[in-house]
Amino acid sequence: MVNAVDVIRTKRDGLALSDEQIDWIVAAYTRGDVADEQMAALAMAILLNGMEYREISRWTHAMIASGRRERFPAFSLGHRPSVDKHSTGGVGDKITLPLVPLVASCGAAVPQLSGRGLGHTGGTLDKLESIPGWRASLSGEQLVAQLRDIGAAICAANDELAPADKKLYALRDVTGTVEAIPLIASSIMSKKIAEGTDALVLDVKVGAGAFMKDLVKARELAETMVALGGDYGLRTVALLTDMDVPLGQTVGNALEVDEAVQVLAGGGPPDVVDLTVALAREMLLVAGIDGIDPADRLRDGSAMDVWRRMVRAQGGDPDAALPTARETHVISAPADGVVTRLDAYAVGMAAWHLGAGRARKEDPVQAAAGVQVHAKPGDVVCRGTALFTLHTDTPDRFDRAITALQEAATIAPNGAEVRLPPLVIDRIGA
Repeated sequence: MVNAVDVIRTKRDGLALSDEQIDWIVAAYTRGDVADEQMAALAMAILLNGMEYREISRWTHAMIASGRRERFPAFSLGHRPSVDKHSTGGVGDKITLPLVPLVASCGAAVPQLSGRGLGHTGGTLDKLESIPGWRASLSGEQLVAQLRDIGAAICAANDELAPADKKLYALRDVTGTVEAIPLIASSIMSKKIAEGTDALVLDVKVGAGAFMKDLVKARELAETMVALGGDYGLRTVALLTDMDVPLGQTVGNALEVDEAVQVLAGGGPPDVVDLTVALAREMLLVAGIDGIDPADRLRDGSAMDVWRRMVRAQGGDPDAALPTARETHVISAPADGVVTRLDAYAVGMAAWHLGAGRARKEDPVQAAAGVQVHAKPGDVVCRGTALFTLHTDTPDRFDRAITALQEAATIAPNGAEVRLPPLVIDRIGA
């Protein structure tokens, strides 16, 4: 008979778990028959000793089996192919906001089930909740109807999808086991497979502001997730993308929504536009939609039209003014020169200190808090010009944010060589 202590000992000693052990421990933990401290010990053993691919695949299967698996029949979506995107999280990563309506404007149905921010990485739902009236919760029937009518929905995941993941994710966050690749891969893919979409594009971030700092580990994660998708007939592609530097020029909830709307209006920072279009092209490819360039749909206003309809459908007012912070503080360049480095993690932590993020899932966030980035690597600055503008409703937060940004930017003499990594580092999948 399987028991928790034997399962922990097996992985502690570097051995592979059997299918029976995996099925039992995931189901028992979800039911509450295995204590948090026991699952925490197992998660740490997995972090330290890893898992074979067979174990990861079976663990993912057990996570899916802990809840309900959705289906999106083509007829229920107006014969639109369904495709989703998932990012592993980064600083200033507002890509989902323009990407979902853009891909929908090209003829796909995009059921984007998103989450909230934790630590230095922002959450899509937190960003959208800065729009007056917008709501994250949709019933299954509302989701299908919105996808059929508009093609786009960004909402909170149903609690019945992979409930084991929700419970285990919260535990990993407080036990220092978030970085375990087998648990990251199974967490992401169990939810996406259970969601029932036809195809999936993964944006796996790598660099200072990402969970995966190392390219080798990021590639391992991407390859594992692509393989898991294949096990379930889910057409899956992953892009490895740079997260050494924040995406765009804003980090924070309302600030990022404003920047996303600029992209939908045909403007916005070039890196945000480029990554949005690159991911859109991959999503259309795996969805089987040919002959449409998503860049055209940004230029002609089609994506903006879908955005406005999507926001209204979820109770929001796309014309309402976004919240603005009561207090701001400018950090200026200390010297003339060229910016050669901008640490995404430091900027993310500053935004967190200002109130844009949370330390625990139940913590509130400030809609208007965050950081505006005025200069990025390759930009020439003059002494006294603005490098960052800090936004918050609580000015006593400024000191911690300023401390976080003290070493965030490196300014070299004019003429110094600046090597910028490619935004898209590699592509994995069919």
